[in-house]
Amino acid sequence: MTNIPVLETRRLILKPLELSDANAVQKNFPQWEVVKYLNVAVPWPYPEDGALTYIRDIALPGIAAGSQWHWSIRRKTAPDDLIGLISLTDGEEDNRGFWLAPAWQGQGLMSEACNRVTDYWFDTLGKMVLRVPKAIANTASRRISKRSGMRVIKTVERDYVSGRHPAEVWEITAEEWRSYRLNGE
Repeated sequence: MTNIPVLETRRLILKPLELSDANAVQKNFPQWEVVKYLNVAVPWPYPEDGALTYIRDIALPGIAAGSQWHWSIRRKTAPDDLIGLISLTDGEEDNRGFWLAPAWQGQGLMSEACNRVTDYWFDTLGKMVLRVPKAIANTASRRISKRSGMRVIKTVERDYVSGRHPAEVWEITAEEWRSYRLNGE
């Protein structure tokens, strides 16, 4: 299995996803506010073994193949409590995905997590571009991309758990990211 490091931010610990995280994911993930703008591949209603199946059959094999990197998101003040996930995937237009339990949204935590894994994408993995699709209606997620220096490169239609929606593909290059970080995020 590929060795994924623990990453830290000012307020967060990002721990490599493990099978033992399935119960905490199952408890926090299946909420409409969390899933409505996720890829239609997410089963809904979420099955009772949804988190276990996802971690065992998708995330861990992707990690082992060296094409995916998955972390649980935990607050430093409560490191045993999983509050979300963030992932990187080697591919053309869908390199980063995340979710955060509603109780923790709107506090800048996901921006911290995104900045840290974006550093990992460019500085450790040596990737040249990061692309993320987002439903246009998902304003909070779009704000994270905008605040982190990303730009829209195209508009498409995509299928989400909540149906088909207009979406944008956001992008930032390694050079743009380094300039953004140098100028103080």
